[in-house]
Amino acid sequence: MDNGGRKENGLSRSPYTERNLRTALQFYRRQRVVDRRIHVLGMGSLGLFVAHSLRKLPNPPPVTLMFHAWQTLDTWNQSSRTIKLVTDDTAERTEGFDAELSYLRRRFHGKEIEEEIYSNEAESTEPISSLIVCTKTQMVLQALSRVKHRLHKESVILFLQNGMGTIEEVNREIFPDPETRPRYMLGTNTHHTSLHPDEPFVSLYKGYGTLAVAILPSERDGGTGPYTSMPRFGPASRMPLAMQYPEEPDLEAGAPQQPGFHWTPNHRYLLRTLLRSTLLSATGFSPPDLLQMQLERLAINSIIGPLTVMLDARNGSILYNYSLTRTMRLLLAEISLVIRSLPELRYIPNIPQRFDPGRLETLVVGVANRTKDEISMMLRDVRRGRLTEVEYLNGWIVKKGEELGVRCFMNYMMVNLVKGKANMIQMEMNEEVPLLPAKAAEGPIVLKGEAQEASSRDPLEDDD
Repeated sequence: MDNGGRKENGLSRSPYTERNLRTALQFYRRQRVVDRRIHVLGMGSLGLFVAHSLRKLPNPPPVTLMFHAWQTLDTWNQSSRTIKLVTDDTAERTEGFDAELSYLRRRFHGKEIEEEIYSNEAESTEPISSLIVCTKTQMVLQALSRVKHRLHKESVILFLQNGMGTIEEVNREIFPDPETRPRYMLGTNTHHTSLHPDEPFVSLYKGYGTLAVAILPSERDGGTGPYTSMPRFGPASRMPLAMQYPEEPDLEAGAPQQPGFHWTPNHRYLLRTLLRSTLLSATGFSPPDLLQMQLERLAINSIIGPLTVMLDARNGSILYNYSLTRTMRLLLAEISLVIRSLPELRYIPNIPQRFDPGRLETLVVGVANRTKDEISMMLRDVRRGRLTEVEYLNGWIVKKGEELGVRCFMNYMMVNLVKGKANMIQMEMNEEVPLLPAKAAEGPIVLKGEAQEASSRDPLEDDD
């Protein structure tokens, strides 16, 4: 029977099969990339590790390191201009990096502050096609504010942060127009790295891990993907929105739909470059799968970080303590309930088992036991009087709980305890700074201990 297809070797091929074959060939066919350069923003241990891994590739791409201050750039120019990765007793050096300056755009109470910058170093205005953001979660807005004028709608940004809510915040504050908004990729990193305490541009590799990467669908291509949904409850009411506003559209958000993926040449290039690296051990995932990985890490960090801050102790301090175990279980009960109630995960099987409070507790205990002699990054930030990522961990749970009609009292208390302790230490540090008249000051003021460490590093170039 003739179905309009084409016969080949006695077999007919339908137009549908031929169209799918043509689409697959077009997808895997190499497309020309205009700009091979990859910019790395955030020179912490993770940023150094990513830049080192990219330059270790055969036929490596051009890599540009982006520094926030001319002092750091000057230190780089006066050094050997190499990045060193130390694994056990083995040191590996990479060179061939480009460096440029991009000043920090400071924010106060959620608003960007207009500042006049006095320096001989000029910022680059060249467009950026591929950008990897390796800063801390709480510094993403400040980091992107300084390069947003160099990003266009075909640029690709890879976010490598802990916590949740970063994409929504960037869309609201940095790129509010969907028509000119860059394309996004998300990554979850499990490599364990830290900065060398004495040498600059040295990353200590302490634990093997992987890099999970997913491409987020763009609104310009149709479909919003699995990361957005309509809230079912208002923040100040337990009454479902369907009862408050009967004229609202269908609230069954999260139903299976075909997201409008459009693979641009920059998408393919950045993803393939990451997958080529054996050091990164990168793997591509679908957005729903990556979302589940992010939520598991969120649950782990939402317990270890805040509890170690309140105890002012290492990660292993939360183990083998019945009172702390009860506190941990109360927090995990709220976290598990919120995650299992997310509309984005409603049609994915085994979600209740994967995010069961008992399983999450097992994950938390396992990570705390493996890192029992280390200090969590949230505790390091608090000791230095800096902003923490608690708003993107426990704070995200509280916010999503309000939208779902779940009151997360334990996590709300933990958010404010961590913020309160950070504010207390910040005020203590401000009071310790001596205020001397110009005539009375005989030489520079020498800071010691935590004050010296806090003053010598910047949040964008800190340990990840």
